[in-house]
Parts: sequence; C-alpha cells; structure tokens
Amino acid sequence: MIKGRAISSGKAEGKVLKLDGTFSFLGGVNASTGDLNVREGNIAGKVFVFPGGKGSTVGSFVMYDLMVHGKAPAAIINESAETIVTTGAVISSIPMVDRIDMNVLKEGDDVIVDGDTGTIEIKGTKSVKVVSSAILRDGKILILQRPGNAKSFPGRKSLVAGKIETGEIPEAAAAREIMEETAISVSAPDSVLSPVFVREDDIIWEVHPFLFKVDDADPVLNKENVGFEWISPDKIADDPSVVPLTHRVVNEMIMGLK
Repeated sequence: MIKGRAISSGKAEGKVLKLDGTFSFLGGVNASTGDLNVREGNIAGKVFVFPGGKGSTVGSFVMYDLMVHGKAPAAIINESAETIVTTGAVISSIPMVDRIDMNVLKEGDDVIVDGDTGTIEIKGTKSVKVVSSAILRDGKILILQRPGNAKSFPGRKSLVAGKIETGEIPEAAAAREIMEETAISVSAPDSVLSPVFVREDDIIWEVHPFLFKVDDADPVLNKENVGFEWISPDKIADDPSVVPLTHRVVNEMIMGLK
C-alpha cells in the first residue's frame, strides 16, 4: 500500500495507462470515445496516470463529458494535482489520488485506487520496508558500491541501506545497518524524511531516509559492498549508477538539517 493524498473520493481498480508529461483534457482526448490524441490508447475504464494537468478550465467539463458518454477513466493518479483536473474528477465522481511518484507505476499495472484514504495498491508487487542513510562528513556524502550479485540494485551505488527487521523501529535499523556495513557509530539522526517509494521489478521499496553528520569517520566495509567514495551532494545527480531518488532525498535532508 502506497500512501498519497486523497483528492476525489471513491474506490476503483483498473489497468494503468501512463503519460510521462503534463496533460490537458481539452484537446488531449476525444470526450465521446475516450481515445487519446497525444498517443495511442483509450482512457475509458483505465487508471489514468500522469504527473499533473494543464490547459484551459474547460478541461474539467471535458472530464464530465467523458463520464456522460461512459468513457471516463476508472481513476486518476497524479504527482501533483491542480485545480482543473481536481474539479473535473470531483464533478465526474472519478476517484483521484496525488503525491504518488510516477516511477513506482508501470503501463499495464493492475492498481486499486482509494480516493477516500489517498492510497494505491499495485497488485502483483511486494512491499519491503528499508532504511537508507546519508552519512555527511565535511560537506560530502558517503556513497557505497554494491556488488554485481547484490539481491537489490546489483552494481549500483547507494547510501547505507538495509531492511528493517520485524519489530525494529526505522531509526534503530538505520544505526544498526551503518555499523554493520561501515563500522561507523552514529547517535540520533540530524535529519529525517517521510518514507519514499522506489520500484525494482515486482518489489516496492518503502524507504525511510535518514541523515547523520559525523566529524571523523573512515568506513570499514563488510561483504555487502565492494567500495565507497565521499561525494559532493550536488554531484550525486550526475552519476546514473546511483539508486533512484538518492539525489532528491539527500538534498531535502540537507535542507532540513537541525
């Protein structure tokens, strides 16, 4: 279950039809048939996924027209809802949720959207809770190199990450993983974010991010990683081998430093 924000009430299930860019219902879809004008596909009965809306306020009435013709989407998921789509969803009784990262959804996914609770469920996937900790020393972040045979994100670079054990609180898991993987001892985190969600095949990683400042730390790696480097936070985005969302969460945690 992935938590977003409830926008329009109701519950629905359907297959994902996904767009990568912002979308205008005015001109973007045939209100009589549900056929898209911006790509192949028909939104009738689909879970329509796109980052956010744009265009004329008439788009709200296009959505209502789709409902009248029986061609409305079963539900809508956005990263960031705006007024036109929100209004259209409400007047057309289309369940809608936002604040969902588009990267966790794939074309054709079978998804349950709950517009009352603001949650979505991607059927056929498994959710795993993990911690991911940024170690900050002298303005640089510790990045670890995963081996090629790692069970998750093989060969990629990441923060200090690991599963949260049954009955374990995330903060304790973060400190434990840091000690196990780097032999660095930390106390209370200096910055914490709400969980973010990262998809890898059929696994949805519920990632609990932490940042710990250290004055003097020399990592001693265990067998879970094969190398490390200290990197400037603004350089993380330049490395395509780094696990998704790392740059974003690091920047947000640095902004939230106590």
